[in-house]
Amino acid sequence: MVALSVLFGWLAAGRILRPLRTITAATRHISATNLHERLRLTGPDDELKELGETFDELLERLERSFQLERQFVANASHELRTPMATMRASLDVAMAKPGPQSPQMNTLATRLRRELDHVDALMEGFLTLAQAQRGELADESLVSLDAVASVAIERHSADIAARGLHVLQKQCPDAWARGAETLLSRLVENLVDNAVKHNGPGGWVVVQTGTNGEMSHLIVENGGAVIDPADVAALARPFQRLGVPRTGSDHGTGLGLSIVKSIAEAHGGRLELQAPGGGGLRAVVELPLPVRQTVGRPA
Repeated sequence: MVALSVLFGWLAAGRILRPLRTITAATRHISATNLHERLRLTGPDDELKELGETFDELLERLERSFQLERQFVANASHELRTPMATMRASLDVAMAKPGPQSPQMNTLATRLRRELDHVDALMEGFLTLAQAQRGELADESLVSLDAVASVAIERHSADIAARGLHVLQKQCPDAWARGAETLLSRLVENLVDNAVKHNGPGGWVVVQTGTNGEMSHLIVENGGAVIDPADVAALARPFQRLGVPRTGSDHGTGLGLSIVKSIAEAHGGRLELQAPGGGGLRAVVELPLPVRQTVGRPA
């Protein structure tokens, strides 16, 4: 009788606590990138089911709030493109008028063009960030991390030469990812751009790809000033920069690494930033490795 009582008690407790385990697991799993998921608990109309329905309603409100915020950012960025283009055209027309221009006018035009370029880059960053956070992977395909890394390095060849940087690329033919090629290319582009800009003259950059179990990884390391490890976590937040002592300039938008983080999470991966003791920054991106049917070829 005692043994049967213990057994039935254990089974009853497990049945009662199963919804709580479901809620706990969902709470740990659901984040800003998958707020569309719901518990949808089944069973009798008791307090536990009411708790699950309340949790689903909370997720629905959060999802609606995130969607409205991201849609506002995307719409505002789109709407600002027209007046920005008009301002740029008006400036070009004014400077193209016949006759010599005063040095003050030339200086003002150069500064305005630079600021317009900065705002254009900022709006493009907003659009990419909103797209990544919404998880829009319309052009999903297989992407070679080696290929997109080589393209990113080639695009920065002029800046690399001007700064006298030594760039080393370590390739792995098996490093593939499945997702939006435009977003994944932007992810690699931002990491290389960050490593080149936030570096010292004659510094170094290492771009390495590889695989580890079920994950592909991309590692971008660069030399530079020593960074306080306590400041590293904030670098992946929008508009977080460590200032002139680290970057050497203030022309960045402050969105580069936050875009990388959002794109990685939208593809089921993650971004990890580390501050080596010798200076510089080490960025590690892990992405799910596509299932392979043949050696070296993703399926």
